[in-house]
Amino acid sequence: MSRRYGGNPAATGILVIVDVMALILILWIAFFLVNANTANDIVSWVRHAADWLSGWSRDMFTIRDDTWRTIVNYGLPAVVYLLIGHAVAGRVNRS
Repeated sequence: MSRRYGGNPAATGILVIVDVMALILILWIAFFLVNANTANDIVSWVRHAADWLSGWSRDMFTIRDDTWRTIVNYGLPAVVYLLIGHAVAGRVNRS
């Protein structure tokens, strides 16, 4: 872990933020797939946070199956955040 988050503190901050963002999105996908109780406070918070984080990409593709729609609508922003965030952190770390 020290190697991944070591180096420039700004790069470390960027990595931690984008990793947490992706974790929230992936956690919501997992909650959806196991049909978690949305009345639960934690599940509800994760869902609202994931909705906010994926607001720009939701319904970009019209997929009829609920499972695949959720995976794409929340998985795509997770991948984009990770790719862009890690690229920016790498650039900051080299500076």
